[in-house]
Formats: sequence, C-alpha cells, structure tokens
Amino acid sequence: MQGRQRRGLVVAAAAALVPALCQPTACQAQEHAAANAQASTSVVEGAGIQLQRDGDAVLLTAALNWSLPDLVQDALLKGIPVHFIAEADMLQERWYWRDEQLLSADRYMRLSYQPLTRRWRLYTGSQPFEGQGLGVALSSSFETLEEAVQSMQRIVRWRIGQVADLPSSGSAILQLRFRIDLSHFPRPLQIGALGRSDWNLLVTRRERVDLDKL
Repeated sequence: MQGRQRRGLVVAAAAALVPALCQPTACQAQEHAAANAQASTSVVEGAGIQLQRDGDAVLLTAALNWSLPDLVQDALLKGIPVHFIAEADMLQERWYWRDEQLLSADRYMRLSYQPLTRRWRLYTGSQPFEGQGLGVALSSSFETLEEAVQSMQRIVRWRIGQVADLPSSGSAILQLRFRIDLSHFPRPLQIGALGRSDWNLLVTRRERVDLDKL
C-alpha cells in the first residue's frame, strides 16, 4: 500500500513539472509552427468538388459520374484504345470583356483492353501522348472495365496551378470538363462518330470559388 502511495506521489510530481518544462519562447514557437501548418493547407468544397491549397500549389479533387456509351465499349473490346481529356480552368468574370483565365491544366488518359491477359490498361499523363510515347505516363492495370471507369471518375489532388497566380480575395469560377478525344480514333471511326451522340461523352462542372477561404 505504501508503495502505491509513493508511486502516486511521483506521478503527481511529474505532472506538476510539465507546465514548467514548456518555456514561454518554446510554447510560442510551437504555436507559431502549428499556425503556419494550418495556414498552408486550406480547403474550399463544392458539390462533389474540393479545391485545396497545399503550400504554393492549388490541388483539385473531384468525383464525376458518367458512363461509357455502348459504341465506345464495343470499340474498346475490339482492341481500339480510347483517349480521354480532363480540363480544369480557373476564370475571373469580367463584365466588360470575356472571362480572364487564371489557371489552366489538362490531364490525358488512354484506356485499352488487352485480350490476351483480359485486363484493362489505363495510362495517365499531364502531356499529350503524341511524340513522347507512354513511357512517361502513369500506368494502372484493372481486372474489369468497371474498375477502370471508377478510377477515371475520381480525380485526387490534381495540381492545376499555383496560388500566386490567383487573386488574394474575391471569387473565381472553377470550370471542369471531361470528354472523349475523338481525334485519336481511326479515321473511319472519326467520320462515323461526327454528330452522333452515342459516340460522345462530355461532362461539365462549373463552381464559384471563394478565394478568401483558399
């Protein structure tokens, strides 16, 4: 019993010393570092869209709901790769002229089916694949088309520009577009796809962003 009392006294004494161990200057430094960490990352959210500041970068996270047209699925199953483009723009509205473009970024995707392995291959890059090949693109493999589509529907922490290129206050328009790039289809398919809605896929989102919160 006496041993328990002694241990209790030791714990109480150690707890009493904790405030003394944190000197004013050290505590101020810790608080300042915590404030800086909080200020370096801020988030603005819309319906299915999240715009985040991380250091000097502006990051976009979004979830887009869409489905592949049946003719596009048939082309994939026949071994024809399909290219997609995600386009993000930050615009500042101007009543006297067309909107000013503040930020702009593109993401390129190439989806293909591999009959021998029965797997789906998705390449993603920040530059068009022409001229640079697929070696510099991020590659992912999926067992089903549904898994590949779900991966393309989710945009996670995509860097679309720098904070320094945005005004420090006011509002801006975030415009997000996702579409099929028909120009990569074989020529006969391009001609047949023109003007036909069952070949086209276009998803657009437009959200107003409060730059004071970013």
